[in-house]
Amino acid sequence: MKTRAAILREVGAAWNVEEIELDDPQAGEILVKTLAAGMCHSDEHAHDGTMPAPMPLIGGHEGAGEVIGLGPGVTEFEIGDHISCSFIPSCGKCTWCARGQQNLCDLGAKLMDPGMIDGTFRHRDADGNDLTPLLKLGTFAEHMVLSVDSAIKIQNDIPPGPAALVSCGVTTGYGSAVYRAEVTAGDTVIIVGCGGLGTAAIQGAKIAGAKNVVAVDPSEFKRESAMEFGATHSAASIDEAMEMVGAMTEGVMADSTILTPGTLTGDFIAPAQFITRKGGTIVATAVAPVEQMDVTMNLFMFSMMNQELKGCLFGSSSPRKEIPHLLSMYQAGQLKLDEMITNTYTLDQVNEGYQDMLDNKNIRGVITFD
Repeated sequence: MKTRAAILREVGAAWNVEEIELDDPQAGEILVKTLAAGMCHSDEHAHDGTMPAPMPLIGGHEGAGEVIGLGPGVTEFEIGDHISCSFIPSCGKCTWCARGQQNLCDLGAKLMDPGMIDGTFRHRDADGNDLTPLLKLGTFAEHMVLSVDSAIKIQNDIPPGPAALVSCGVTTGYGSAVYRAEVTAGDTVIIVGCGGLGTAAIQGAKIAGAKNVVAVDPSEFKRESAMEFGATHSAASIDEAMEMVGAMTEGVMADSTILTPGTLTGDFIAPAQFITRKGGTIVATAVAPVEQMDVTMNLFMFSMMNQELKGCLFGSSSPRKEIPHLLSMYQAGQLKLDEMITNTYTLDQVNEGYQDMLDNKNIRGVITFD
């Protein structure tokens, strides 16, 4: 079938919306009509080369849609089912899935390989060239062919925008606070970077019962927005927040610091150490340049203060459990998802949407499809 998709042909080039040819789903795959696609910063990392990805590619890894076709042997879904994408597939069979750590599924090792999970291709441009869907999803397209391992069935009455956000940003940020930092009632938590990931982390910390949630971001718009999602204080930098956190904790400092900036670099770690208490936790969630090897930290302080530095992938949660769980919280009014969508765009406005993100105009932009 023919459909339209936003294609990135080389690092730094503009996204180009083109008509493409999409093959029928094969065994273990489904055909999905895309309803909404979140504009996550990770797609910009592919665009600017921070995160190497096979080119040419179809962008997008946050998404929601409706199943309109089934590959041979598919029994997990029916025509008309609504799904939320999972940017890490889960096979249900590997060591990690068996341990309940679906975010670490062995299929994740194939995410940056060309083509689909099995290495074959379903997408071609007008000239017959193979296209790779980013993270095996490619949500910046009117239609997607997905592995059943990358799709999670959700209730059909959930709006597409919120259903798309839990594909990546919300689940990752929320889990950074609740599962990786293990925020508990009365804690003081620092969130560094208050875009989509940080806003979800703020909500997670609030729901977990944190007493103080300090939002750190150089953008005044994002600091003000953070207060609407549960932050109790804000600062433009960690240095600016240092005295404030010392005063509110009587010198103890933060129980945890969660790093969710647009791009994570090694110079974030030392300041996070200094604002975090003895025995406290630093969670590194945001994407760093793939070649980043240098990290600035005080090793003496790290060991003598018994601190923890933790990485965090997909919120350290299992997507098949967590995505429906977060959507049920949204339906109950406990999690703000509609409010996280600052602006919506058509597929043809994808470049405008990413410029707005870079200009700090959005908490999250969403592409909607009619």
